[in-house]
Amino acid sequence: MLYTMKRSIIVIVAMAAATAHAQTVNDGIKMYNYARYASAEKILAPLATANPLANYYFGLSQLEENNVEGAKATFGKFPDDAANIAGQARVAYYQNNMAGALQLATNAANKAKKKEWQPLEYAGDAITYSDNVTDPAALQQAITWYKKALESTDDANVHIGLGDAYLKLAGGGGDAMNNYEHVTEKDLKNSLAFSRIGALWYAARNYPSALDNYEKAKQADPTNPIPYRDLANAYERVGKYDQSLQNMQQYLQLSDKSVDDQVQYVEILYLSKHDSAAAKSADSLINSGVRKPGLYGILGYSQFNIQDTANALKNARVYFNTQDSKKITYSDYVMYGKIFSSNSMADSADYYYGKAAAMDTAKDKSDLYRPIAEGFKAQKNYPKAATWYNRIITENPGAQPSDYFWAGAMYYYAKDYPNGASIFEKMEAKYPDQPSATYWRGRVAAAIDNEAKEGTAAPFFIKWLGIVNNAPDKKGDIKIAEEYLLLYSFNKKDKENEEKYKKAILEIDRDDNMVKQINAVEAAPAKPAKAAPKKK
Repeated sequence: MLYTMKRSIIVIVAMAAATAHAQTVNDGIKMYNYARYASAEKILAPLATANPLANYYFGLSQLEENNVEGAKATFGKFPDDAANIAGQARVAYYQNNMAGALQLATNAANKAKKKEWQPLEYAGDAITYSDNVTDPAALQQAITWYKKALESTDDANVHIGLGDAYLKLAGGGGDAMNNYEHVTEKDLKNSLAFSRIGALWYAARNYPSALDNYEKAKQADPTNPIPYRDLANAYERVGKYDQSLQNMQQYLQLSDKSVDDQVQYVEILYLSKHDSAAAKSADSLINSGVRKPGLYGILGYSQFNIQDTANALKNARVYFNTQDSKKITYSDYVMYGKIFSSNSMADSADYYYGKAAAMDTAKDKSDLYRPIAEGFKAQKNYPKAATWYNRIITENPGAQPSDYFWAGAMYYYAKDYPNGASIFEKMEAKYPDQPSATYWRGRVAAAIDNEAKEGTAAPFFIKWLGIVNNAPDKKGDIKIAEEYLLLYSFNKKDKENEEKYKKAILEIDRDDNMVKQINAVEAAPAKPAKAAPKKK
């Protein structure tokens, strides 16, 4: 009797230990499925030596963290186990050994005997979850293995794997959705399946359905970080950076905060215009030993936005010196140009703006040129501002009146009056309903005829005054035009028009300086003529 009781106790303890052990392995698998690879490794490492399944997921976690050689060694510890053979296939795929990988996956699938279905799932996963596998034939093979497995089981993970395989095929979204929904119909607590459905709806731009399923994923398992990550990525793609940041912050609370996660967080901080926080976080990561080129770019760009221009240039230079040239975009060149410009290095700025323009494939580059021109204008570098505004109107037949205006105005302020006159003439011809073109033709002509002796500006100012008809909001410009006409009338000794413009000007400004000067000249007594020299 005592022996029987002891044996029963031993059996109960053994069963409890086995249950705890299995749960621990499942915890590790859950961490892997939730992309918490460091946590998965920590849980699975002590179990991997004796448990082939723990070893398999331990190796997968290593592979996800780019420890390829470590994963290869891990999978090699159980060379006859179907899961670990499939793990070896994943390593081969990672190393672009496509033929070898497919053979290893096939070897894993062939381990399935009678009603065994797990080897088929592992083999399908090896193909489906290797990012560089895009061959439809290989994906169809994975689908065949999943379907074979489903003849013996209705396991949720097999359906999710099958859905993910379909998703990699053109037009496979419907079959993917069917498999994900099959899982959620049976299990309202399957957070992964709801996450997949949410991502599918988001890709289809059915945002209400996407958000509804992401919410269900959160409710199914509040510890699942994936819905927050997917929402952060989705909002980032469509430029809703504040929403992206909110979800990224929640994701980081639940995730392992990998280096890649932290780098993405810094990127979203920058995109959502939290420049001070982005600069601080990027600097902290760099000081901790993270040397990703993109971090230096974000650091430099954020520093530029908070007007730390010297450090912005220093870190932007590191970015351009270390980043793969194929990954540098025309937007990067624009920002680099702005940083040089802010450091009073206009020629370098112009050079990189030119590289941006050459890289931009848009037919209409106005949206690229305009900020460049505005940047030079803000710094009062009028010649370069004029050049870039001029590119807008010469390259784009649909250029707006404001583009013509600023091109002409920048030439005017650069004292390049011939080009200014040409631009305003073109503006007047193309947009006859824009009286400002006529006015500025007068301003340019008056700048050339600055003593108002030739009267070349007079026709433009007279025409413009007839159009604006003493509009209250144009008083400043009206005064400038009438002062020129007053001086020209004075020089011509045209007393009638002189008095007319004096009166008009004094209605705007009772203390006008030009009127005072002309009145003073006219009130001064005439100088006596010199006496003729006497003959001796």
